[in-house]
Order: sequence, then structure tokens, then C-alpha cells
Amino acid sequence: MFKHARLKLTLWYLLILMSVTIFFSLIIHQLFLVQVKSFVKEQRFRIERRYGFVQPSEPWDVEFIEAADRRATLTLLLINGGIFLVAGSLGYFLAGQTLKPIQIMVDEQNRFVTDSSHELRTPLTSLKTATEVALRDKKLSVAIARAVLKDNLGDINRLGTLSSNLLRLAQFSLVDKKPIFSKISTRKIIQKALQHVNHLAKSKDISIINHAPNYFLFGSEPDLVDLLAILLDNALKYSRSGASIEIDSKKTSTSLSLSVSDHGCGIAEKDLPHLFERFFRSDQSRTATDGFGLGLSIAKRITEAHRGTLKVTTEPNSGSTFVVELPLSKPV
Repeated sequence: MFKHARLKLTLWYLLILMSVTIFFSLIIHQLFLVQVKSFVKEQRFRIERRYGFVQPSEPWDVEFIEAADRRATLTLLLINGGIFLVAGSLGYFLAGQTLKPIQIMVDEQNRFVTDSSHELRTPLTSLKTATEVALRDKKLSVAIARAVLKDNLGDINRLGTLSSNLLRLAQFSLVDKKPIFSKISTRKIIQKALQHVNHLAKSKDISIINHAPNYFLFGSEPDLVDLLAILLDNALKYSRSGASIEIDSKKTSTSLSLSVSDHGCGIAEKDLPHLFERFFRSDQSRTATDGFGLGLSIAKRITEAHRGTLKVTTEPNSGSTFVVELPLSKPV
């Protein structure tokens, strides 16, 4: 589809450019002939002033003018041919560059739909299978029915989480959807983020130690709370029971960084380039944790919306540190 569109766009570029070029070539051709005739006439006057009046066999020395006309036409044809070849090559390149962002966006949307369908199919299949088995059981007891409903409720909650995360990711693709920035403190962000993950931390007997001094920056409070909660949730999932997680912050003249460090299993080097991709989950995480692989992708989008950067340093079997660096200045 894009190859056909690229060729079509190239032809439009060529049509417009060659129409303009031919139009000006005709004007240049006519102006050239006018100048040639004027030159011939002036030369005739010079000859007559020097040698007296000479009756020309044909007015304006037609043979000379026709030769000049042929040469001018040939030169303009060669020039236009060169312009056609160069413009065709450049037009094809420019069409590719013009369509490239659209192609990336369409490919991204297709991949998004494919991945979403795959992730939605799993809990839906589980729900359908469990319900069908329960309905076919003629000796279904209340206890078994309650167990089936409990499992189904878990799948429904997972579907709700997935749909919320997909909706959140889709919002970042909206050009007009920009976060509302205000002056907020890191202490408030950390406190609210800790409220989101306290239950998980207690269930795994993991202590979260906050070393971060209180600073102020401009940003969207709900988004930054979600960002930090995602990083803390990620650290908790990959930390061993009884371990600890540290939160810290640093400030420079232009930026502020928030870091979350854990002492978990770390991240394999082969997984680092794909870490912030949607639905990406390492082989280890697929068996060790529950989730859809959307959290870090959302965290990355939130960081980019705040004109910041999100980086990770890791060491296998020793832990990982995620660092969010955000500008202190208020966006224009």
C-alpha cells in the first residue's frame, strides 16, 4: 500500500515541478528569441553605419535566428530532462520521508491491535472454558460454583486492568491531549505512589526505604504518581521476599531525577532494548510474575510527555535501578 502511495506521491511531485519548469522554459525560450532578434537587428545597424545600407535577402537573418532557436530548444530540453531525472529521484526520496511517519504510525496501530487482541483472548478463553465446564457439570455444588465465580472474577479484574492500561496508552497518541502541569513536590508524589503499592509490599514482606529529599518541579501530579507507582510495582514484583527497595532523588540546576532501586533478579542484557515496548515481557517474568507488560511502556510515555528521560541500569542477580530525569523548568 505504501509503495503504491509513494509512487503516486512522486508522480504528483514531478507533475507539479515539471509543469512549473516547462512554463518557465517557454518564457525563457521566447525571451531568448526576442534577445537574439534584437541582437541581429543591432548588428545590422552597425554594419549599415559602417558600410552603408545593405538589402538583406530575408528580414532578421532568418537562418541565424532559426539556428539559435534550435539550439535554445535543444538546450532547454536537455535541462528539463536533467531536472526530470533529478526531481524524480529526489521526489521519490521525499515521498518516502513524507510517508514514513504515517507508515510507522499505521504499523504501530496494527501491532497494537494484534497484541491487544492476543492479550484479551487469553482471559476471555479462560472465562469461557470455566463457565462451559461448570454449566455441563450436572452435579455442580454451591462450593464449586463459588470457586468458579471467584476465578472468573479474577479474570474479569485482569481484563479491567488491561483495558484501563490500553486506554491509557491510547491517550498518549492523541495530539491534543496534553497533561496539565502545576508546581508539585516530590514528597507528595512519593507518598501517593507508596499508597498504591503498600499492600503488595506488605504481602511480600518488602520494605521500601525513602532517601529522597523534598524538591519541587512542574508536572502532572496524577501522571507522576502513576509513573513512580509503576516503577515501585515493577521493583516489588521482581524482588525476593524480605528484600528492600530504595527511593532517592537528586537535583541539578536544570533537572531533577527520581530513582527506584531493587535487589531482585535484574534484567538480561538481551531484554534491555525491548524493555519499554508494549506487551514485552522477558522469559523469566512470564513465569515469575503476573501482568501484561504494559507498565514500563506507560511509564516511558509519561516521562516523554514531561520532556524527560527514563533509563535503567541493571546487573543480573543483583538488581536494577530505574532513573527518571525531569526538567525543572515550566513548559512553554
